[in-house]
Amino acid sequence: MMLTRRLFLAGLCSLPAATGARAAAWPAGPIRIIVPFPAGGSVDAVARTVAPGLQQRLGATVFIDNIAGASGSIGAAAAVRAAPDGHTWLAVFDSHAVNPSFIPNLPFDTRTDLVPVYLVGTAPHILATHPSRSYNTFAEIVAAAGKVPDTITYGTIGTGSLGHLTMVRLAGKAGVKLVHVPYKGGGPLLTDALGGQIDLVIASAVLLAPHLKAAKLRPILQTGRDRVPALPETPTAADAGYPGLESYAWWGFFAPKGTPQPIIERFVRELRAVLGEEKVVSQLVDGQQMTLVNGGPDALRSFFEEQMETWGKVIKDNNIKPDS
Repeated sequence: MMLTRRLFLAGLCSLPAATGARAAAWPAGPIRIIVPFPAGGSVDAVARTVAPGLQQRLGATVFIDNIAGASGSIGAAAAVRAAPDGHTWLAVFDSHAVNPSFIPNLPFDTRTDLVPVYLVGTAPHILATHPSRSYNTFAEIVAAAGKVPDTITYGTIGTGSLGHLTMVRLAGKAGVKLVHVPYKGGGPLLTDALGGQIDLVIASAVLLAPHLKAAKLRPILQTGRDRVPALPETPTAADAGYPGLESYAWWGFFAPKGTPQPIIERFVRELRAVLGEEKVVSQLVDGQQMTLVNGGPDALRSFFEEQMETWGKVIKDNNIKPDS
């Protein structure tokens, strides 16, 4: 009995040393960044933008593994199953905070099976219209929808997306009924929006900025607290008379539960350095209209909890389901 107790205590004492040894030896092989969406999307772009810098700073191959499906939850599940040794990281989009309330029976616990690591940045959503439509302000849309309810259409990247939930809130506050047209991603959405097949489109500034700049779409409203520099004349929701209505696309990194803290700290340190490089800043800020946050684990944890609470309530109050 005494011997067993001594062995048990010795094992406990060796745990910090073992963790420290793993951290010191890290990375011991290729580093995988799981992107839970197809190649070509904004999450994929963020991951591929930082990968070369991480590879150089860590001295290990960094590769992107696109595991798409179910609003990012399939890729997230793959990250949960991965060994917590610092060789697998999960890049996420704003849907990661929506899925726990939107998708029934997720095969993992979003709050406990993945560890917040880094909040890269945010971008407001932009509500825009095709130049062939007469709308110049959201007040004009409200007036038109009030006269003929359930006729004005708006497209999003999918049911349960943050754009969809934002429009549910906005239409609710305005007291009008609009017709939701969900698409399976940004590509199909843009095709119809640019072709004038839908009246309105709502998506992140990252997705719409090039088409707004080219005047192929006309901005109506943006959902950030402040106006993005590229759209100084476009009012925020608060400017349009809807204070407190904010929504942001966002990008971040999580790790499998149990990833050693020293490894997370080093990853954060190196990622922050990469995101401080002039070329990377230009790609994300100037090219994609992103506001860099560069927040560590605590910042992401706090932001993530807030996002889950805000959008979970919208889903519950409006009985929004995957097939709705």
